[in-house]
Amino acid sequence: MSHTQYLYTKEHEWIDVKDDIGIVGITDYAQGQLGDLVTIELPEIGRETRQFESVAIVDSLKTTSDIYSPASGRIMEVNNDLLEHPELINQDPYHKGWIFKLRLSNRNELGSLMTLEQYEAYIEKEKQKSTSHS
Repeated sequence: MSHTQYLYTKEHEWIDVKDDIGIVGITDYAQGQLGDLVTIELPEIGRETRQFESVAIVDSLKTTSDIYSPASGRIMEVNNDLLEHPELINQDPYHKGWIFKLRLSNRNELGSLMTLEQYEAYIEKEKQKSTSHS
């Protein structure tokens, strides 16, 4: 399965939209940066969220990180498997490691997200930044 149709945020979330439902997770790059995940705090089902609002929290051995919603809408479903197996995000961030599903309230917001090509170029810049600092 390819994830070329996914859209990406600068905070390294992806969203896969079909009709008005978006499935959201974090990218392979993000899970690699975080390292081994040990716990996740999932959003509440039914919660209304705004685009780029923090909706979930992941803890890894290295750090705690917010997960932001790529779009505004209502949380419809969460991936409860992650409560016992947060490592699914490390192993399979684009499929089994999805975090939540969102019913979009404003599809136009998707225009502010990046395509895969744009996201890959963005990561390359990020990597160059981090290597030039050390």
